[in-house]
Amino acid sequence: MKEIRGEARTIRQLLSGNKYSIDYYQREYKWHTKQVIELLEDLAAKFLDDFDIAHDRSEVEKYGHYFLGSIIISQKQTQKFIIDGQQRLTTLTLLLIFLHNLQREKDIAGKLSELIFSEKYDQKSFNLNVEERTPAMEALFNQQPFDDTEQPESVKNILARYLDIEKHFPEDLSGEALSYFVDWLIENVHMVEITAYSDEDAYTIFETMNDRGLSLTPTDMLKGFILANVSEDDKKHKANQIWKNRVAELVDLGKDEDADAFKTWLRSQYARTIRERKKGATPGEFDRLGTEFHRWVREHQKEIGLNKSADFFRFVERDMAFYTRQYMRLRRAARSLTPGLEEVFYNAQHEFTLQYPLLLAPLTPDDDATTVDKKLCLVGTFLDILIARRLWNFRVIAYSTMQYAMFLVMRDIRGQTVTGLADILRLKLDENQETFISNDRLRLHQQNRNAVHQFLARITNHIEQQSGLPSRYREYVSGAGPNRYEVEHIWANMPDRYTEEFPQETDFYEYRNRIGGLLLLPKSFNASYGALPYDKKLPEYLKQNILVQSLNPDCYSHNPGFLRYIQKTALPFTPHTQFTKAGLDARQMLYQKLAEEIWNPDRLTKILER
Repeated sequence: MKEIRGEARTIRQLLSGNKYSIDYYQREYKWHTKQVIELLEDLAAKFLDDFDIAHDRSEVEKYGHYFLGSIIISQKQTQKFIIDGQQRLTTLTLLLIFLHNLQREKDIAGKLSELIFSEKYDQKSFNLNVEERTPAMEALFNQQPFDDTEQPESVKNILARYLDIEKHFPEDLSGEALSYFVDWLIENVHMVEITAYSDEDAYTIFETMNDRGLSLTPTDMLKGFILANVSEDDKKHKANQIWKNRVAELVDLGKDEDADAFKTWLRSQYARTIRERKKGATPGEFDRLGTEFHRWVREHQKEIGLNKSADFFRFVERDMAFYTRQYMRLRRAARSLTPGLEEVFYNAQHEFTLQYPLLLAPLTPDDDATTVDKKLCLVGTFLDILIARRLWNFRVIAYSTMQYAMFLVMRDIRGQTVTGLADILRLKLDENQETFISNDRLRLHQQNRNAVHQFLARITNHIEQQSGLPSRYREYVSGAGPNRYEVEHIWANMPDRYTEEFPQETDFYEYRNRIGGLLLLPKSFNASYGALPYDKKLPEYLKQNILVQSLNPDCYSHNPGFLRYIQKTALPFTPHTQFTKAGLDARQMLYQKLAEEIWNPDRLTKILER
């Protein structure tokens, strides 16, 4: 093996003036929302340990440091090829682009841009330089839309993870804290760059680091502690088999699902405190159960009823088996629309990962199947309504923003009866002053495109089901290719057609983007008809979903189920032979009333009556 060099580098040292490439045989960029949220939360927690707005920015140099791991490089002449670490380095680059865009008008933006790309002979190239990704990265840097149709997996994931960063960037880091955080990120966050001078040596290092001396996971360590305290051999053997079987099923479900299941279960039943978001705050039980649940259980065994051998056996045979089984049901329901657990899927479409400890919180191992299902439905419905109300009112649902409030709900509903649970959740919704009527100007913008898509999908599906038609919700949110449904404007992007009502272009675009002027249509439809005047599109609308059809007068002649629905609800459906500003206002009110009907807290009472 030739020379190997390992150097600890700050993010500035790592990315300033260096170019990294990825060989064609390297795997795709595969990070998911979960990994992005965890990275953002870890960075925020470490930074906030020291941050004080009264500090001068120069004091950031004295703040604590954070180790982001290592990258392994194969150096070939002047080129650096990443053998291991591209997932973190790609995500870090996306975070830097996001921070640059937030600070675009400030001096600090230039400091960030040199870590993202460099220019030579008027040619820009990214410091993480992968040719197939460049157009997407350019679009993100320039804050321009980018169509990911038929793009490679890495490009699709890069665009999705950037949206995750936008959505989940901690509020604590915004405002006056932002420039301090940027300084800390590039000067106090470190990675170790391990450089070899041949692919063979680089891969030997990679294999050595990953194959030898595999560490026990927290799940393994918790298992060792629990089984060591089961004294009877037959029960120890039975507990071991239960544990192995349950963990194997969780691992089959996905990477890290075993650890996530234990974190979720233990948090839902035992966490009594959570870290306050302020300097010097210590981690609460909720936080510790997310990072070292094996150690927490050992330290608190008496408090959670682990006193004698029978308690440890019951912990596995009853508690662990019950809660991990329910966790698996929920995770599967989050991936595929499941009768009785539809709300879990809806909440997952908003990437609301905090739903899982809340859903498990009221459950007890003694609950029968009917009770379990009612409790899950009540909590899922509560979250569905809460999330919809927040998004309709331009309120974020990022993990960092919602974590404390959801912890309090989790603690309040723990172990409740079905009736007690429904009462608590209804009271919390009634205390919320923001409903759908409180905002009559919901509009589409870059950050809420997914939320608006979900609103339109739910509204469209609701009308169709109430009209006696089969559900097409999955089609509206999961289509692909030319049949993929997208949010489309009723008014074409041609403000000169509407100058009579909108002398100012800015007024036209503000109105055009309101939800009342939006529909869900197949991508192919917009390609063919999107730019046409409204009166040319109107006949074609009759071939689409019923919310689109309702713009056309003929929809009110040949849809008996739809007409019965209108008669029953008295909702202000009306056709529009021309679509004017007044028509959009009327349509906006219709959507608001539909939202009030769909996300009505009375749904909780109906669950009790089943």
